[in-house]
Amino acid sequence: MKISSSSFGNKEAIPSRFSCDGADVNPELHIAQVPDGTQSLALIVDDPDAPGKTWLHWLVYDILPTARIAEDSLPGTEGRNDFGRTGWGGPCPPSGTHRYFFRLYALDAKTALSAGASRKELESAMEGHILESAELVGLYKRE
Repeated sequence: MKISSSSFGNKEAIPSRFSCDGADVNPELHIAQVPDGTQSLALIVDDPDAPGKTWLHWLVYDILPTARIAEDSLPGTEGRNDFGRTGWGGPCPPSGTHRYFFRLYALDAKTALSAGASRKELESAMEGHILESAELVGLYKRE
């Protein structure tokens, strides 16, 4: 399975449009080679360079197997991010260049989680159901 974006390349800069300095909408994502037997996709976007802890920017699950997640969209059920809300929370690092990991998981089942679930709840629901995963890394530094 592969994940990419038409908005930025792997290990390249994320445009400010997708950050707290811009429209703060999710970028378009492209998904290829979804494995047979996939019943749903899950996406975890986080920043391991945040001070104090890895900062969760977006948690989406029970995404129907697809080839594209549109810009500024709600592709599935959203969990609670570290901004204390559901939905996309774009890059907004306090200093320096941070890495943003877009981790996509193909699952052999739906999670059956309600909206607003935590990362731990999602990871527990995915346990034993991951068929394959893919990763895209974007970089962001505030001007």
